[in-house]
Amino acid sequence: MSKNAIVSFKGIKDINAEIALTGSKSESNRALIISALSQGIVKVANLSDAVDTVTLNNILSQVKAGRNNNSFITVDVGHAGTAMRFLTAYLSIANGNFHLTGSGRMKERPIKLLVEALQKLGASIKYAGEDGFPPLDISSSFAQNSRTVKIQGDISSQYLSALLMIAPSLPLGLSLEIVGELTSRPYLEMTLSMLQEAGIQHQWENNTIHIDKQAFKACELIVEPDWSAASYWYSIVALSDQGSISLPHLKESSLQGDSAIRNIMVPFGVRTSQTPNGIALKSGTSVAINEVLNLKDCPDLAQTIIVCAAAKGLNLSFTGLETLKIKETNRVLALQQELAKIGVTLTEDNEVYTLDCTQLSFPKKVQFQTYDDHRMAMAFAPLSLFIDEIEMEDYQVVEKSYPDFWKDLEKAGFTIKEI
Repeated sequence: MSKNAIVSFKGIKDINAEIALTGSKSESNRALIISALSQGIVKVANLSDAVDTVTLNNILSQVKAGRNNNSFITVDVGHAGTAMRFLTAYLSIANGNFHLTGSGRMKERPIKLLVEALQKLGASIKYAGEDGFPPLDISSSFAQNSRTVKIQGDISSQYLSALLMIAPSLPLGLSLEIVGELTSRPYLEMTLSMLQEAGIQHQWENNTIHIDKQAFKACELIVEPDWSAASYWYSIVALSDQGSISLPHLKESSLQGDSAIRNIMVPFGVRTSQTPNGIALKSGTSVAINEVLNLKDCPDLAQTIIVCAAAKGLNLSFTGLETLKIKETNRVLALQQELAKIGVTLTEDNEVYTLDCTQLSFPKKVQFQTYDDHRMAMAFAPLSLFIDEIEMEDYQVVEKSYPDFWKDLEKAGFTIKEI
């Protein structure tokens, strides 16, 4: 199938299905880096089959096999932003010389703050293109000359996680001072929890996290299913007439920040119950939402929630969306362009984003663009409950995080065909 293949599909209003989700991409990618840093004594189970995780796993195997070669090894992450950030830190202390690159869009995504922090610690990193952006040339001449580094907390939590994961392997350990507001705090807590499970202790005092040099312990990190993937089913249930979805193996107490979806979707009419085997979603009565929804701690849910709100005709306001502008695409702009196809506007005023659904109208047929962004495809797919036929351009982009998305929609009764 070609990269630009289009899928046509239609949803059904009454849904009753059990969907087994892939492992969490966020947990999987952290687990792979921790395992590599431990030199394999930390094992990983239930890895995600998302392309980003497969890419990172293959790269780490490639690096392990070629790290004694004095010439530069080219490492291409493609569209995998998490891999780019985690590998920038990991390769800085690896034994080898690396040319770290990615897709055209990846070369437009900033990485300056992480590079500067690593350089201050003693990493040898040079820009192989435009300053502040990939590709990077990373050499093996790491010589730690500082234990303390400062980095902004409101740009990308992945910068902080990348630094924290290499901290126990640094000769002097690390004191990471978070400057300003911290975005996506649950992702940072996930990183620290997984490190702790692997034997790494930390102290978090005020805005500084301390990790001493220490050894990993032998253990197995078992990856939970992906709550980000679950969010699309929450949207489907919220928009259905009668919706009942079972999601096995998801935990009520989760490391994943996107588990916040279970509370966020309560006023949208979705009830979550714990079962012996996981969780169950059930459609119910919506209630009014009067406050501004702050998505700072779970920005990967933003597209799903905003599209769902638009489809329900809710003129809601949101904050915490600034990091969406430097993701796979400018997600704010992409939302604005695609929501316009159903008559909805999303306007920005001093970092508050407001939906206007007064002109909401569902056409008989519409084609949505994905902008090389997996979450755009999956966030807009539930609109097929209202639109007779949706065509999704470059539908295979979902492989980045949820390869079985379209198959799972078919399991739930959606009619899908490639055109």
